[in-house]
Amino acid sequence: MTNESAVKTRSNTFTGLSAALLCILGPMSLPIGPVPISLTNLVLYFMLYILGWKRTTISYVIYLLLGLVGLPVFSGYIGGLAKLAGPTGGYLIGFIPMAIISGLVIQRSQRRIVQIVAMVFATLVCYAFGTAWYCVQAGVTFFAALSVCVIPFLPGDFIKIIAATLVGPNIRKRIKDVQ
Repeated sequence: MTNESAVKTRSNTFTGLSAALLCILGPMSLPIGPVPISLTNLVLYFMLYILGWKRTTISYVIYLLLGLVGLPVFSGYIGGLAKLAGPTGGYLIGFIPMAIISGLVIQRSQRRIVQIVAMVFATLVCYAFGTAWYCVQAGVTFFAALSVCVIPFLPGDFIKIIAATLVGPNIRKRIKDVQ
């Protein structure tokens, strides 16, 4: 096996394993209201340090497609198109730009404060997708949606971002050291 082939195999393996990790941890959620607390964004934040934005996005899309065909990989161990079309579907879609935005900045800047700001901004983009879709699905005002879809999640998501910026670079370094 050539070095290029080995790198591609390793990269594809990590992408598949990351999709599997999302399938395992994504459904674990804490139902606190119409939008549950899940580990999906935390897994994505860590994956960005390990895989980069392209492979993380591919991994997430694989996870999303597995859920769409009915595998119970979404929060609450639910799968199918109804979940995407339901009140929390906007968040599932919003994770894609969140991963891309965060990942591009993580790839270009080693400064943790810059990475934190990027992840906060990207999470706000995800919130925008999810909250807008929730408003349409639930027939509520934007401010009513904020009170149940965003405000309760701010402290926990900020903790996830801090954890990822503190631990993610170390995981990336350890994985590269094993090569």
